[in-house]
Amino acid sequence: MRESLFETLVGAVVVAVAGLFLWFAVARGGDTPTGADQYDLTARFNNVSGIERGADVRIAGVKAGIVKSIDGDPKRFEAVVTMSLDKKWLLPDDSDARISTDGLLGGAYVALQPGGSFDNLAQDGTGEVQYTRGSVDILTLFASFASGNGGSKGDDPAGTASSAPASNDPYPQEDYQ
Repeated sequence: MRESLFETLVGAVVVAVAGLFLWFAVARGGDTPTGADQYDLTARFNNVSGIERGADVRIAGVKAGIVKSIDGDPKRFEAVVTMSLDKKWLLPDDSDARISTDGLLGGAYVALQPGGSFDNLAQDGTGEVQYTRGSVDILTLFASFASGNGGSKGDDPAGTASSAPASNDPYPQEDYQ
C-alpha cells in the first residue's frame, strides 16, 4: 500500500508539471501582440523556405524582432512576411531584407540590412521593405554544381574552351624580353 501511494504521488507531480508546460505553450503560442515598444513591418519574398512564425529578425547579427506571420499573395505569387521589430530600430526606406541561415544545418532567420537613405520606413504598421532576397535552396545549388552548370567550364557546351588561362595583362612578359 505504501509503494502505491508513493507511485500515485509521483504520477500526480508528473501530470501537474506536464499541465504547467501545456499551459505555458498555449499561453505563449498565440499571435504575438505588438506592444507599445514594437512596430510591424512587412516584406515580400519570392521564397521563404525555412522561415517560420517566431523566427528571428536580425540587424547586424543582433536580434531586433521576430517573424509575426507568413501569408501568400495569390495575385503576385509572393510570400508576405510580417515582422515585429523593436522601435529602437529606425530603418531607412531603402533597407533590404534577405532570408539567411546559421550555417548549413542552422535555423533560418530574416536579416535586415539598413540602407543609406535619410527617409525612414513608417513605424505605424504600414512600412514595407522594398528590396528583398529570398532563401537559397541548398539542394538545387548542389545539383547545379554536380551537373556542371556551376562553373566556367560548364558554360561552354561544345567543350572547346582553351585550357590556357586568359591573360588580362596589357603588357605581356614577351614584350619585355
